[in-house]
Amino acid sequence: MIEWKNIFRGMLMGASDAVPGVSGGTIAVILGIYDQLIKSINGILSKDWKKYLGFLIPLGAGILIALFTISHIIGWLLNNYPNQTNFFFMGLIIGVLPYLFHKADVKNNFNGGHYVLLIIATILVASLAFFHEPTEQILDVSNPRVLLSLFFSGFIASMAMIVPGISGSMLLLLIGTFGTVMYAIKNIELIAVGAVGLGVITGIVLCSKIIRYFLEHYYYAAYAIIIGLVIGSVAVIFPGFETNVMMSILSIAAFAIGLIAAVGLGRFEYK
Repeated sequence: MIEWKNIFRGMLMGASDAVPGVSGGTIAVILGIYDQLIKSINGILSKDWKKYLGFLIPLGAGILIALFTISHIIGWLLNNYPNQTNFFFMGLIIGVLPYLFHKADVKNNFNGGHYVLLIIATILVASLAFFHEPTEQILDVSNPRVLLSLFFSGFIASMAMIVPGISGSMLLLLIGTFGTVMYAIKNIELIAVGAVGLGVITGIVLCSKIIRYFLEHYYYAAYAIIIGLVIGSVAVIFPGFETNVMMSILSIAAFAIGLIAAVGLGRFEYK
């Protein structure tokens, strides 16, 4: 039986996946479908795979609809207001931390080893800021290396898409392919979008079992790493302040809006 309302759920998840700092997994938790999502992804490889299609097909359709529409808005903002957009993303990323700390109940459950993992993850991700290069928006789909890079980007992003609290788009920012992927989607570059999509599907199918295993058996260690990655990512996308005072004020305002939005999402989850 097709769950048609999943189209709208998917649109919310897709919109969040297109914005660095917001996780489609987090939205799935808010919507109350996260457990079913993980179960369905794992179930698609079982002999009863057909019964999970009614859940996954409309959800996937909704995600695609949102990605092909919101990508135009994100691309325009990054081209015209890069600093303000990145400050907004920073607000979203920092704002999701209270939810992650609450989810892991850090005060009561973290020990010394967990904090070591958190610090290591933070340093490793933050160090990417020294190697991070501007994203190219030139697609040469005849080059196998470009297609492999797009496939790898989709694969990496997919792993984050199904973990609450961490954004696939944020990881694309970290590895320097966010703008390229958004460009491909916005301009409907079918070969490029296909390479990314194949990477996403492969990553979700192969990694959902691994992620589920670690979240079930090493829950707090997994969240220590996730929190560290989120903290470290702020250093990577920090664009610096502009010399124009008004634009800097707009950047601060954008940061505040992102922060308030993310904290608001977290408060929904506390309930």
